Amino acid sequence: MSDNKQSSKLEKSAGRVRIGVDVGGTFTDFVLIDDERNFIHTGKRLTTPGDPSRAIIEGVERLVTETETALAAVDAVVHGTTLVTNTVIERKGAKVGLLTTKGFRDSLEMGKETRYDLYDLFFEKPEPLVPRYLREEVRERLNSDGEVLEPLTIEDVKAAGERLLAEGCEAFAICFLHSYRNDIHEQQARDVLRTIVGDRPICTSAEVAPEIREFERGNTACANAYVQPLMQSYLERLEQQLRERGLKGSLHVMLSGGGLTTIRAASEFPIRLIESGPAAGAMAATFYSAITGVKDLISFDMGGTTAKMCIIENGQPEHAHEFEAARVRRFRKGSGLPLKVPVVDLIEIGAGGGSIARVDQMGLLKVGPDSASSEPGPVCYRRGGTEPTVTDADLLLGYLSPDYFLGGEMTLDIEHVRNALREKVAAQLNMDVETAAAGIHSIVNENMASATRMYIAEKGKDPRRYSMIAFGGAGPVHAYELARLLKLKKLIVPLGAGVMSALGFLVAPFGIDYVRSYISRVDQIDWNHLNRLFAEMEHDARALLVEAGAKECTIVRQADMRCVGQGFEIKVDLPACTLSADNLPQIREAFYNTYEQLFGRRPEDVPIEALSWRLAAVGEAPKIRLRFDGIRTGDAKIVKGTRKAHFAGHGYVNCNVYDRYALRPGTKFDGPAIVEERESTVIVGPDGQVSVDEHLNLIVNINYNDVEEATSEQGSLQNGNDR
Repeated sequence: MSDNKQSSKLEKSAGRVRIGVDVGGTFTDFVLIDDERNFIHTGKRLTTPGDPSRAIIEGVERLVTETETALAAVDAVVHGTTLVTNTVIERKGAKVGLLTTKGFRDSLEMGKETRYDLYDLFFEKPEPLVPRYLREEVRERLNSDGEVLEPLTIEDVKAAGERLLAEGCEAFAICFLHSYRNDIHEQQARDVLRTIVGDRPICTSAEVAPEIREFERGNTACANAYVQPLMQSYLERLEQQLRERGLKGSLHVMLSGGGLTTIRAASEFPIRLIESGPAAGAMAATFYSAITGVKDLISFDMGGTTAKMCIIENGQPEHAHEFEAARVRRFRKGSGLPLKVPVVDLIEIGAGGGSIARVDQMGLLKVGPDSASSEPGPVCYRRGGTEPTVTDADLLLGYLSPDYFLGGEMTLDIEHVRNALREKVAAQLNMDVETAAAGIHSIVNENMASATRMYIAEKGKDPRRYSMIAFGGAGPVHAYELARLLKLKKLIVPLGAGVMSALGFLVAPFGIDYVRSYISRVDQIDWNHLNRLFAEMEHDARALLVEAGAKECTIVRQADMRCVGQGFEIKVDLPACTLSADNLPQIREAFYNTYEQLFGRRPEDVPIEALSWRLAAVGEAPKIRLRFDGIRTGDAKIVKGTRKAHFAGHGYVNCNVYDRYALRPGTKFDGPAIVEERESTVIVGPDGQVSVDEHLNLIVNINYNDVEEATSEQGSLQNGNDR
């Protein structure tokens, strides 16, 4: 490239330029926003599982080339990755050694001593990340108030470190009893261990997850150590490769709770990235909730491997402070490793475009949760895949164009799909190929609808009062039918829906969550001690946000509270001030109101106790205006042609195929219709009415006949009676 051309690129990119990268199980998605030239540009590449950074580098290089942007002019690259969760699921992390209090070596295996399925004769427990022979006991003991009962035995730490090092351990975790209250022994053990193991990662439970409940705290510390060497290497390599290609701006990573953080913090606590990809989708849905004015949404993100659903309530996603990883039964609560990390509260099921269809031993058609991923991928990709998938069925049903997948970059082989479906599914079920494809499509939709109903019902809510926003490569294909199954009346599909999770990285603020456990009845709290805890958390949070580049931040305080004698707690909002006994009436009222909302009663005759105190610091969200002028097709025809597609209850019907990039605000049309863009395809059934809003979102209103409405109401009442 000549110097003149390089200078031209720099001039064209003089404004604020940012790139969002979402690494999924099948595709890696890209979004570039250029504030100076007023446009958004998108891209999509197959993920490279062996080295995810390869797809990132290739995609970023293509993105800046297509937009004539110099990488040196990019202010920030923000990305999320599935590398942490895949490492835990596939058990490909580091060999970890654990130091724990004498007598508590087996707590990781004992767990909560509960069964996630009482009647399963082949009950299988999740294996701890650290096997028993790599767990060493150390003599030390604190009481529940953090007072030293038995000093740390330094000789035990030295002997344990030497044995674990001889066993080939690559990382180390330390979890002592009651260290959340006082971590003096964990710090001493870490200092001694450092002299033995050198620069190998050492994770203390009080730093990773300073919360009560030793099993979960120990699991989280072990998981952090398990993924830390891999993530440190990955993040360092990615940053180095971007720097070598000219990046001068910052590189940030999304946390599982929806905030952004620095590479340093991500390398220190990589377990906090375990749900960073799905969290980005929730943040994008939050952004669209604000610009469309629709405050209550079901966020539906369906990619190549999984589908994620999240409730956006009053414009904000719900959050949780515990996450289960690597479930033995993937969608059975209690069958995984509990981790104390803040996450966006969502559900994830094995229903993606790459989900494999098969006939089981009972002769029943099943779809997922196993996926063809990007290698070898669905049959239609012709990359070696032989098992029919949801994408293959969608192609056969007419939803996807064999000539316009990824904007025409990839040609799909429909005859190869037809042969695979006939051999693997249709012949075994004694039906024709089209019926088998329709069955696959219907089953995956029903699976997602059932999971969403349960997810929403557990929160005591009615799905019919929500609208749906659909994105991901496969989301817009399945959203219309899913919305009908849930009896929703409005569906929103943004422009660029196939890569919208990547946009979520660019609209998310910097943020961090902290927690400290201090157990006390609320009428017996040491207010000076509590205020010191909050002051320490706020100081650390503000320092990290300043390091990340945030100028201002909002502080939110909460407490985990319960009635004395109960086993589990609820989150309660706290006043944003220095707390004292004068705040007791306000705190009690907040607890009773939250309890009543969840359980329908106010236990005002029972004393309240608090377990953990939480602080969330959130920076100012980036201000983005959606300007897609750079990807419109000018005077292109709105209707590209027609194609037959299959709809339940209607069979194959003729559909107009619309060019998404030719649609303008105010455009209206009725279903059945197919709307094509480069990264995804929107399917609208015969009962849909489509309009394009000022932000180029497709707004689909779904009409139901009187019989359907009556059936829906009757079913709702019956379900209510059953409860």
